[in-house]
Amino acid sequence: MNPLLDFTGLPRFAEIKPEHVAPAIEFLLSENRALISRLLSATSPPTWDNFVRPMEDANERLARAWGPVGHLNAVMNSPELREAYNATLPKITQYSAELGQNLALFEKFKVLRNSAEFSQLSTARQKIIENELRDFRLGGAELAADQKKRYLEIQERQSELSSRFSDNLLDATNDFTLLIEKRSDLAGLPEDVLQTAREAALAAKRTGWLFTLKAPSYMPVMQFADNRELREKIYRAYATRASEFGKPDWDNTRLMDEIVALRAEEAELLGFANYGELSLAAKMAETPQQVVTFMRELAQRARPFAEKDLAELRDYARDALALSELNSWDVAYASEKLREQRYAFSEQEVKQYFPEDAVLSGLFKLVETLYGLRISASSAPIWHETVRFFDISNAQGELVGQFYLDLYARNSKRGGAWMDDVITRRRLASGIQTPVAYLNCNFSSPVGGKAAVFTHDEVITLFHEFGHGLHHLLTEVEDLGVSGINGVEWDAVELPSQFMENFCWEWDVLRDMTRHVENSATLPRALFDKMLAAKNFQSGLAALRQIEFALFDMLMHSSFEDGKGKSILQLLDEVRAEVAVLIPPAFNRFPQSFAHIFSGGYAAGYYSYKWAEVLSADAYSLFEEHGILNPDVGARFRAEILAMGGARPAMQSFTAFRGREPSIDALLRHNGLVEV
Repeated sequence: MNPLLDFTGLPRFAEIKPEHVAPAIEFLLSENRALISRLLSATSPPTWDNFVRPMEDANERLARAWGPVGHLNAVMNSPELREAYNATLPKITQYSAELGQNLALFEKFKVLRNSAEFSQLSTARQKIIENELRDFRLGGAELAADQKKRYLEIQERQSELSSRFSDNLLDATNDFTLLIEKRSDLAGLPEDVLQTAREAALAAKRTGWLFTLKAPSYMPVMQFADNRELREKIYRAYATRASEFGKPDWDNTRLMDEIVALRAEEAELLGFANYGELSLAAKMAETPQQVVTFMRELAQRARPFAEKDLAELRDYARDALALSELNSWDVAYASEKLREQRYAFSEQEVKQYFPEDAVLSGLFKLVETLYGLRISASSAPIWHETVRFFDISNAQGELVGQFYLDLYARNSKRGGAWMDDVITRRRLASGIQTPVAYLNCNFSSPVGGKAAVFTHDEVITLFHEFGHGLHHLLTEVEDLGVSGINGVEWDAVELPSQFMENFCWEWDVLRDMTRHVENSATLPRALFDKMLAAKNFQSGLAALRQIEFALFDMLMHSSFEDGKGKSILQLLDEVRAEVAVLIPPAFNRFPQSFAHIFSGGYAAGYYSYKWAEVLSADAYSLFEEHGILNPDVGARFRAEILAMGGARPAMQSFTAFRGREPSIDALLRHNGLVEV
């Protein structure tokens, strides 16, 4: 009766307990290993039906049992669940590495690739087999026995370290609280932020206002608090999370060093010059040098704009705010004040027009218009009372996909926003399996009996994650390995998500998704025009910040050897000296919280955001040319990008949609990085 072994429908979240994890996974691993043994002992030639499909079925069952465990560990973290997850993770890692290193399996795939059947298979199935052959080589199948043993040790240790990195960051973030007892110390903070802080204090049986390092608490302090000492205190705590400045058990420094060293060793074992090369073997970009050159060229384009942004900000901070020196804890505050002065509106004013229900209604209407769909509330077992569940149906009323929406921050939930798959579309004997996705954010929850309201940046984040969700849910591929986001090159996977962000700047979209939380008025056109005028406010600084992270990531994984004269932090200092114009204080420990690359799958891949932004901006320019709500262009985007999943190379999908290869011009124009 283990709920993790029920594959008849959606996960039974309310029934899943930590004690279910190990028995379920061990049972499935045993079953899978027995199946692999039978497949390898079969004397008949391997075919799709007698070889690939049974293995695909078995591995999907394992993924569907482990998926909810990983998800709950990320959104409902508890000591008991964390222990069960971390105890079982090495077993999953070992099984995955075993498969990747199995030379006999590799040989079977090679036989199938060279058989007469291969040419008769669909393009999707051919792509799956080609991907498998590539992944066997990348998984160490051709290594000698002693090298395979070391490769497996590396994989297990990396999994353990990445999980600990994430746990340390969550614990360090949750550990910090700051109680403010005098209202005068909180001048400048919006009323809804104060209400949230007061409710947090009451929940902790304290009097006053309680602040944390969770984004909905941290960001408003940095942006609005007049109290410079308060901003510095919160900034310092945030910038030193999981570092040597906190509890030794939560210090990620040694973990980072070991992770980078292990990745370099893994790459060397597999015959690559560095981990960057290994990472790019399954991506669109061809070499680390190509990525580094791309980022440096982009930095060169952005730098004059960033220098202008910073000079203006420093002048304003000195003249209007009496800040002779602009420190890191002053930047967001001074920027908000300058934006208010220059464009005559504040983020807080805009926020009142984006209550949750209006935002979701507008988002759903956009998707329905572009793709001929209908999104409706539905029900399913959930992990927290605030989680919602929705159905997506086509014009004929047929169910296309489903998704969970978990919008609010809480202590048991890791930071950031992300999409993950629950169930992937594929054809079964019983028909098409409906795809299901998780959509997770960390927004402020409702306070004072009012609806939750979102900043415009949070609206953009929601649209971004929904774009990932649509990529997973609107696939028309019927084979698991390249259905949805499976098999899509990592540096193209951000295309549909960043594409969706563009609609957050369109009047024809925004006017249908706004309603003032107090008086129900829609967003005034005059306020929208101010927002649009301010869209590229400090875009040069924002671009350089992303380039800094991406360049640091790729250099760390391609031309850096820890202990050979410099540390990871010193490498970041060098990158900042080269491309940044805003240098944070010496105590800043950004790498120790850079979860994307140390525990989130973006290692030697953070450049993907900018790489895919070129694709997404250029794709969106076709809508700009033919009408941003044009259902014909929407149908084409759905058919050529979303529906195709990983069944063909991403560049082929892009050129099929756009009619040519991508150009950087739209990106530069959208970001205001062109002289006018």
